[in-house]
Amino acid sequence: MDDVARIAGVSVSTVSHVLNGTRNVNPTTRQRVDAAIVEIGYRRNVVARSLAAGRTNTVGLSIAALTNPYFGSLVHAVEQRLSEAGYVLILGDSHDEPLSERRVTDSLLDRQVDGMILAPAAGSESTTIPEIVRSGTPLVLIDRMLDLPCDQVGPENDASAYELTAHLLDAGHRRIAIVRGIEGISSTNERFDGYARALADRGVDLDPGLILDGRSNVEVAEMHVRALMSSSNRPSALVSMNNSMTIGSLKAVRALGLSIPQDLAFVCYDDFEWSDLFEPRLTAAAQDVQTIGRIAADLLLNRIEGRDETPRSIRVPTTFNHRNSCGCAATSAGIPAAPER
Repeated sequence: MDDVARIAGVSVSTVSHVLNGTRNVNPTTRQRVDAAIVEIGYRRNVVARSLAAGRTNTVGLSIAALTNPYFGSLVHAVEQRLSEAGYVLILGDSHDEPLSERRVTDSLLDRQVDGMILAPAAGSESTTIPEIVRSGTPLVLIDRMLDLPCDQVGPENDASAYELTAHLLDAGHRRIAIVRGIEGISSTNERFDGYARALADRGVDLDPGLILDGRSNVEVAEMHVRALMSSSNRPSALVSMNNSMTIGSLKAVRALGLSIPQDLAFVCYDDFEWSDLFEPRLTAAAQDVQTIGRIAADLLLNRIEGRDETPRSIRVPTTFNHRNSCGCAATSAGIPAAPER
């Protein structure tokens, strides 16, 4: 800054005001400062500034399965809001494994992030989260809700899974299989509860043989669906509980030469941008990813700024997009999923 000031013929404080926008500077003077900055290739020392200010203007995000289109969209929504507020997002993939998640969060804490957003892996409440809390770093849970006194935001899971399953039951199906996600994840449990509750409400027994553990993985879901649909007593309908498993399920059905919805009625939790562009058009519960991401970022920004003392737990409703993979006439507009509890 001394060099910039000397070349521009101004004081160091004037250079500081130009760089930081802390005071109006005469346009001619500002042009001289800007020209001097370009001439010597000056860049602000963000690290030194962070040490002085006690803030790094960075936020850490630990999330699983970045190859999952849903999580990719969620990261984008979070980053967009944080960028608007002047923060840089540092991203780590936990791979939904506790040890990997702990390495990611420890690394983020070592970098002195101002706050952290976490999509918790199974067991996070006893491994990762206590260390974050001990550090005093503001924390927001995203997508997966836990019984903890911290800010969190995620989609409505139980009611949405109920809506999907009830839709198939009301269409006359009684043997409805489910491909569920990773064991121990709150969203997996909640979506399975919605499926089971819909069956119970209509007097249909839960059949363990129709419960497939897809582990939120394309290949695992494909393997299990292929085995089930190759059996002599295959189901008439299938519910997939996230979009990675939806891809695997569709691959399995196609490999067996079966057709949706002629041979298998199909509905899924999570929607794709292209769900309405190919046959079968997928009947799906669509999450409002943009809203979830922005709320998570806003909750964290409030914590960083010392606002909102009472932890908030926010559920964002999904939309039931009725198309034709379920085998009945599709409606033209989405219907919010909100069945009676």
